[in-house]
Amino acid sequence: MTMKSPKNAALTLSAALATTAMVALTPATAMAIVPGGYADLVETVSPAVVFIEVTSKAKPKPKPSGAATPEGDMFEEFKRRFGGQMQRMPEQNGRAMKGAGSGFIIDADGLIVTNQHVIENAESVTVKFADGTTAEATVVGADPLTDIALLQVETDEPLAVVEFGSSEKLRVGDEVIAMGSPFGLSGTVTSGIVSTTSRNINSGPYDDFIQTDAAINRGNSGGPLFDANGEVVGVNTAIFSPSGGYVGIGFAVPSDLVQNIVADLKDNGQVDRGWLGVQIKRVSAETARALGFDKGKGIVIESVVDDSPASAAKLKAGDIVLQFDGTEIKELRDLTRAVAQQDPDAVVQIEVLRKGENVILDVTLANRAEQKAEVLAARTKQTR
Repeated sequence: MTMKSPKNAALTLSAALATTAMVALTPATAMAIVPGGYADLVETVSPAVVFIEVTSKAKPKPKPSGAATPEGDMFEEFKRRFGGQMQRMPEQNGRAMKGAGSGFIIDADGLIVTNQHVIENAESVTVKFADGTTAEATVVGADPLTDIALLQVETDEPLAVVEFGSSEKLRVGDEVIAMGSPFGLSGTVTSGIVSTTSRNINSGPYDDFIQTDAAINRGNSGGPLFDANGEVVGVNTAIFSPSGGYVGIGFAVPSDLVQNIVADLKDNGQVDRGWLGVQIKRVSAETARALGFDKGKGIVIESVVDDSPASAAKLKAGDIVLQFDGTEIKELRDLTRAVAQQDPDAVVQIEVLRKGENVILDVTLANRAEQKAEVLAARTKQTR
């Protein structure tokens, strides 16, 4: 999809501007950030950043399972989402809930990117633009595995848009700017740096987050993370916070992944991924030593799903996957991503170590989107 250049417009009154200071790199290559902050950049991109309000039915409160979460479980904190504060509202046939989040326009005809968890179970979605006007939106499609959703609003006039940049080019220390509607305060701008890239927080099978210290709070979900050129390099999605508020650790889905997801959602409302049909685990330290493996080489097939591409290709439990379609497999998510990046029905080669011998097999992938939920349910066992 071809992106159009954003249009200049007045900055909304609620926007907050962030400034930067002089930064010394090394005595030999000292450089300075141009004085003046991000005012021009913000004025250019802010018309394409929107506030999203969602009305949905309340989910039934789950019954206690008796299983307690270990105190201090960091991954549970990582999984905190900040897609808006939910408030119960009276409804004739039960209860309704209000939620809020952020989004950004990527097409002048009204396509808007946000988070899947912002619009989950939505009965109605209202988009508020920077100039204060509103429009009802429909959900084109959503992908829970990457937490990305695509909305459509009808418009008589071309809308201001923003362009995607390349998240692959981001380096730790690069400046970034987050925009959105934390706590409903639309047009809020915060700045920071890229704290790290390719962060895995165990929230899903395709974790590859940009970590940033730009201030992100509840309601920023679905909003854009810009680079210093005003291009979207991420979608703000999660925070780590013992209190639920900003503590300097936020996560954004990288733009290179978002663009692929959006293209699929625009095409047919769902994301078509390759599916292999195996459950995998790490190579144990004992096995690695016995095989003479370096740390981070290969993953073990724990089991093979019946009537799956893996089963048809004669993959077996105990096989150690070394390569998939020429990609070296060092950890669990390497295989996850390599399979997902393939088109359904693609024929690829997989190299495994079986009883001390290297074996290369051809496998014809299936479409993950077409698999039954129970087949994909064992996330903790890394079904791929």
